[in-house]
Amino acid sequence: MATVREGQRGVLLVVDVQVGVVGEAWDAPRIIGNLARLVERARTESVPVIWVQHSADDLPQDSPAWQLVPELVPAEGEPRVHKRFESSFEETSLEHELARLGATHITLAGAATNWCIRATAYGALDRGYDVTLVEDAHTTGSLEFSDGVRIEAAHIVRELNTVFTWLTYPGRKSGTAKAAEVVLGGAA
Repeated sequence: MATVREGQRGVLLVVDVQVGVVGEAWDAPRIIGNLARLVERARTESVPVIWVQHSADDLPQDSPAWQLVPELVPAEGEPRVHKRFESSFEETSLEHELARLGATHITLAGAATNWCIRATAYGALDRGYDVTLVEDAHTTGSLEFSDGVRIEAAHIVRELNTVFTWLTYPGRKSGTAKAAEVVLGGAA
């Protein structure tokens, strides 16, 4: 069993809102707008913001596609975590940053819903953090399979939001909230 983290210290974790990740994503302008307002609210409420950026062969670090979208600019002193795997925890400095901040609760937003958001959310719960998924501040692209079946991005987002409404882990809280209503300080 994971070590359950005591307390109510929250952080906002912004995952992979990069030019090459959200450029073709579902409803990206609305999602990015919600996220920009959420980042500003976190700063106003003195809730730490942690930025995560993915790199891969098709998304090389420091390339134009790797950059965060222009609407989202980290403030001086806000931690940046660089990753190469879907989970923001695997072989990164994220756990160090969370420990340094005394975080117990992660408010999660970004991209891509079915890859890095899902992996990071489960990784956080597995490590004993409470998690709130911001239901209107994450996005992805649609999936098309070789047999012609297509899963629309809106349904992928809806599915993870639904899962997080019902997901239970012992001693931890998980849930969803809209960007305008989420409690950033830590209560799920």
